[in-house]
Amino acid sequence: MRFRSRNYINSWGRFFWFAAFIVSTFVLFNGFSYSNFRFLFGARFEPVLKFARKTPTANAIVSGEHPVTQILSVRETVLLPDQVILFLKYPRSARLFTKEELECVYLSVHNPSPVPWLKQSPARVDTEQLSEQIVRCPSGPRGLLITVGSKLNGVFPAGPTHHWDSLAYEALIDNDNTTVVFVKGLNLRPERVSNASRFECVYGEDFSRLKLVLRSEVLSIAQEIVRCRTPLIVLNSKKKVNSSVKVSVRIKGGGTLPSIARLGFLSDSGCDPLPTRKPHETCICTMARNQARFLKEWVMYHALIGVQRWYIYDNNSDDDTDQVIESLFNAGYNISRHIWPWVKTQEGGFSHCALRAKGSCEWIGFIDVDEFLHLPSGLFLHDVISNLTSITTSFGNISIGEIRVSCYSFGPSGLKRIPKQGVTVGYTCRLVVPERHKSIVKPEALNSTLINIVHHFHLRDDFRFIDVDRRMMVVNHYKYQVWEVFKQKFYRRVATYVADWKDEQNVGSKDRAPGLGTRAVEPVDWSSRFCEVTDTGLKDRVLQNFANPKNSLLPWQTTSNKKAGPWFVEEKNTSKVQEKEYRLL
Repeated sequence: MRFRSRNYINSWGRFFWFAAFIVSTFVLFNGFSYSNFRFLFGARFEPVLKFARKTPTANAIVSGEHPVTQILSVRETVLLPDQVILFLKYPRSARLFTKEELECVYLSVHNPSPVPWLKQSPARVDTEQLSEQIVRCPSGPRGLLITVGSKLNGVFPAGPTHHWDSLAYEALIDNDNTTVVFVKGLNLRPERVSNASRFECVYGEDFSRLKLVLRSEVLSIAQEIVRCRTPLIVLNSKKKVNSSVKVSVRIKGGGTLPSIARLGFLSDSGCDPLPTRKPHETCICTMARNQARFLKEWVMYHALIGVQRWYIYDNNSDDDTDQVIESLFNAGYNISRHIWPWVKTQEGGFSHCALRAKGSCEWIGFIDVDEFLHLPSGLFLHDVISNLTSITTSFGNISIGEIRVSCYSFGPSGLKRIPKQGVTVGYTCRLVVPERHKSIVKPEALNSTLINIVHHFHLRDDFRFIDVDRRMMVVNHYKYQVWEVFKQKFYRRVATYVADWKDEQNVGSKDRAPGLGTRAVEPVDWSSRFCEVTDTGLKDRVLQNFANPKNSLLPWQTTSNKKAGPWFVEEKNTSKVQEKEYRLL
């Protein structure tokens, strides 16, 4: 009897180890997810993420019949509506090509010959990091493969090509260790939270083979922003992940969005907790295209009323925007340019900016370059914000997370040419009734979905917004400037959910110029339109407080690279405002 029992135990032991071997083999060779690891091995198991090596044939340059050593690789290619974006990757020690040395090369998809069908000069080349570049090429004829080449080194192999209308294009790991993914192509409704259970996030290099990717839970999804639970293995491998692993979103039971979204972190050291005291009280973020000639006035003016930091999201400018930003930075302004080539993504860009500003800015305003914060009270911006957010009501202390500021829309004011002293002095006639509003927000007060409609954000439940009385603060929106400037609005709108001015859609919308239609044809009476009341409030303050007493020049009229000094600023009374001057909602 003992012998039979011993055999019985041995048989079960052999079966146990055989079963364990089968399960382990199945997990290793059939893909895995973060939740699988936690279930099978517990929270302490931390596998190492490994990355595939590229084959030698991928490191060749097409140059006649003989491949030569690779100098760069085309990492990704994205087809936008009217141009092509190519992301180049160089070896760390390599010298980056200049715009003059690079060519946009168009190859036939069906013809294996390396002889280019067409060559054109790139519209722009931007250096994103020490070993990476973004090249903008004109859109070529349909059916051609687009890559880059150089006159000395031949044609470089084309990279994976993606269509813009279905793509995961950016990803950041937030301070709470979640991943925020920015996507196109899910077609979700604006200002609505969608059902997160229908989706999952995937991490890896090749999304065509789901067995080789990490999967994770979608925590929230709204508009074009997805928040994911970041797998522990990704957080622990952040140095490698940052340059190698991409993130995308998969519709359960459906397909996975193509992705160029490589993980980024909010700081060099990873996901640091928010500081108790941030370095800047007031910041401003904007998305701009070809605003170089107005940027200097916009930055200098706001510096003089108390703004300390500027985030410029450059949306495919082809003027001197980069040089103006560099000159302002060299003059002492804390300003940075973030390359944002994605079309009709203003909401996503503002959410991206809010994440970046969370660790640096107590408050950040989201306004355009033709919008100026005007403080009729004469206070500095940080004083106005402090007064408005330190109120006490009958309900006790209230946490204010967003300040909404009304916008006055100014017209051409009788002008036919760009005013020499700047928009703040030149345009003095506007519509009587304010149009819409813009917001100054506390970044940590934003709802985790990051929903916004450009003009304001959705807030967490424990925060409220406040409407500012126009006697305290207003936005002067120089919306209808001289025709030379205004006609540029017909190129493309930057917001996701509004029709372009040339589209035969919502022609009567308030987002358009009344009675103008869909064509950029100057009306005979353009210079006198949109003038219902004269308003010289901001003009008077600028000339009185900011003009140089020696030569009457304004800071943005000078060629000096020095930051405007305190002699341009008049000290004002900073007493508290009264509760009756605003309305709490």
